[in-house]
Amino acid sequence: MSTLAVVEKSQDQLKQIGREDAALTDHFRPKLKVNYDLTRALVSFQANKTVAGYRWFKFKEGFSSTLVNYVFDRLRISSGKVIDPFTGSGATLFSASGRGLDALGIELLPVGCEIIRARKAALQHPDRVISTLRNWVGQKPWQTSNGRQVPFQHLRITEGAFPQKTERRLKSYVGALSDVRDTASASVLRLALLSILEEISYTRKDGQYLRWDDRSGRRQGTKLFNKGLIRDFDIAILDKLVHILDDLDSPPDLFGNASRLKLSGQVEVACGSCLEELPKLPTNSFSVLMTSPPYCNRYDYTRTYALELALLGIHEAGIRQLRQQMLSCTVENREKGGLADLVGVQNFERGKQIFNEQVLLSAICHHLDYLRDEHQLNNSGIARMVRNYFWEMTLVILECARVLQPGAPFIMVNDNVRYAGIPIPVDLILSRIAECAGFEVETIWVLPKGKGNSSQQMGEHGREELRKCVYVWRAPTRTQAKQQVPLLGHQR
Repeated sequence: MSTLAVVEKSQDQLKQIGREDAALTDHFRPKLKVNYDLTRALVSFQANKTVAGYRWFKFKEGFSSTLVNYVFDRLRISSGKVIDPFTGSGATLFSASGRGLDALGIELLPVGCEIIRARKAALQHPDRVISTLRNWVGQKPWQTSNGRQVPFQHLRITEGAFPQKTERRLKSYVGALSDVRDTASASVLRLALLSILEEISYTRKDGQYLRWDDRSGRRQGTKLFNKGLIRDFDIAILDKLVHILDDLDSPPDLFGNASRLKLSGQVEVACGSCLEELPKLPTNSFSVLMTSPPYCNRYDYTRTYALELALLGIHEAGIRQLRQQMLSCTVENREKGGLADLVGVQNFERGKQIFNEQVLLSAICHHLDYLRDEHQLNNSGIARMVRNYFWEMTLVILECARVLQPGAPFIMVNDNVRYAGIPIPVDLILSRIAECAGFEVETIWVLPKGKGNSSQQMGEHGREELRKCVYVWRAPTRTQAKQQVPLLGHQR
């Protein structure tokens, strides 16, 4: 096909996408409301950086505890059982527990599960943990000359990540940790080590991959990269142990009230894919859902958290398995087999019907397929990733409709994305899928300040701000679940 013919066909497809986007935007326009209470710091980890308990580990992909409390106050949520199917480091769980609500999280990444277990252990057994932390801060057992060293089991991607002195100290710390018999204390000490790996290494988490400092001896691309200060192991670990100790052992406030962190409601975590774990849960068993799934942005957490996964003993085969179990959000994700067996034939077939009815999504996927075939995408896996992301989210949404009580709020934080210059309104497409699954779209809170596109996209397609939103849906009642959802504009 000639270049002119490719351009003309591409433009025709873009016009169709524009029409379908306009129809879907018109449909949800009354629900799209700018919420000036929301900031990018609130819907990210930034607002957790100085919050007791949440500052123990810098989990950048999560939202803040302040956001959870804001949403629960705004929606007047004061009772019931909470679920978060993409729980990350547990902001929803611990915020809900602090308000006296029981909470269950589902998390695939072992790092998130480890953070949640360690924090739960610390809050359940504070006196034992405080005693151990005081001893470690005072005695520094990893510095003893006769202490045994436990090798760091590197992955290929992490080889050479630490200065030699740092790695020796790290091995000594793990050796000293292996002698700790109290499981709660050992869990918290391991979390402290997990939380400093990035700052004592030559690496920095950078979206889709680990970026390597040139001092490591690794060359990554043509540009030189210096991450700045690489912290000394002893200083970094002592700072972290003191932070945790201060948070657990805070003195009473001015009125004599204990200010120690505590669990008021139960916190549980199921470690695995929500596509596997949600179908195991009873129907109508939760009254609130708040979550933030991986964004459709090509970020590969098995790479950015490679150091932490290596410390937790995840081997190369385990990394590959985790990557394929993840919700399809990277170009390396393949189609997942056996989904009908996981979610049941009825939900699987209903999911296919709902997914196939998404005309805007279909137009976007068709255009991405065309660009892939014409070698116009910078990665051929983008088309597959976008399609599978929404297909898997359709099944997740259907399972969430099943486990939620009728009328229960479903709150989601997510980002819109752009590929090949095409803005993909994730908020509208997922909300339409939810409508087809019986949910009522109550509101879509839009942040006053959106997200700019990448420098690559700006260079080729110009600057255009993308919406960042918090969706509030209501779980279907029996009547809603049976109703036929009307088609929109160009779907007819």
